[in-house]
Amino acid sequence: MTTIGYHASHEQVHPAALLRAVQQAEQAGFDAAMCSDHFAPWSARQGHSGFAWSWLGAALATTSLRFGVVNAPGQRYHPAIIAQAAATLAAMFPGRFWAALGSGENANEHITGDPWPVKDVRDDRLVETVGVIRRLLAGEEVTHHGLVTVDRARIWTLPEEPPALIGPAVTVATARRCASWADGLITINQPHEVLREMVAAYREEGGRGPLALQVHVSWAPDQAEAEHIAFDQWRSNVFPPPVCWDLATPEHFDVASSHVRPEDVHKSVLVSSDLAQQTAWIAELASIGFDEVYLHHVGQEQEAFVDAFGEHVLPQLKGIGATA
Repeated sequence: MTTIGYHASHEQVHPAALLRAVQQAEQAGFDAAMCSDHFAPWSARQGHSGFAWSWLGAALATTSLRFGVVNAPGQRYHPAIIAQAAATLAAMFPGRFWAALGSGENANEHITGDPWPVKDVRDDRLVETVGVIRRLLAGEEVTHHGLVTVDRARIWTLPEEPPALIGPAVTVATARRCASWADGLITINQPHEVLREMVAAYREEGGRGPLALQVHVSWAPDQAEAEHIAFDQWRSNVFPPPVCWDLATPEHFDVASSHVRPEDVHKSVLVSSDLAQQTAWIAELASIGFDEVYLHHVGQEQEAFVDAFGEHVLPQLKGIGATA
């Protein structure tokens, strides 16, 4: 049976309001939640970027949901720090925390002042950091010299079971690479044929664990308002790699998106005021082969979305299962 979760968007919502939203989501019937760890939003219009790790402690403590976070160790974060943060959350909330580890985006990583590496180097660095984090979560003292340097690091407070380390991917090539190290895969909604290819590539390379999908939706009682929300909040998020990886600031994203048309956003966001249509779209995506689906309403006001989907969409999705 497919888990239907709630995506908490730190880039769009104040962390206090987001904490209330995820508590409301649990009451509405969402099964789990996730968020991303960003230093900056993708647009000045989005206007937020709370610190995911401190928020996660509050969210786990005030709900009973399982949570995940998408994080990029290796530049902005030393892998030993991520290992310690993940170990602490997993120790405090057993079985309720996972981390998806990616190669990063310039918009978040450039703040260190270090050069932004080319993608092949970032991918190699990620593999190194995952290895370091796994060894630390296993209780080892780690010294490592490579694209990252670690000197005699040890995590003293360990969970009974280490958290799952998931591979985030937006391309088929990345999905293939994740298969060598990940405990599962997470991606975002794309054309169905691309998602099927990603799922197949991950499994063909020996990828294990659950498959998860983050789905961007824009809903309002009025169709024109749903269209406005999607265009206002998400037009800076429609660019494929490498553009989305390499732009440096929210202002860069806003300039790059100045020629995006409202209809272009439909390629990335499920835009409809019709809850039955939203339900059908989400069920079809889940049937591609996803064990977990996380719904992200791209509007900044979350309360009406959570209530409407909790009452009209989630009951229709209960019991659906991945068929791929």
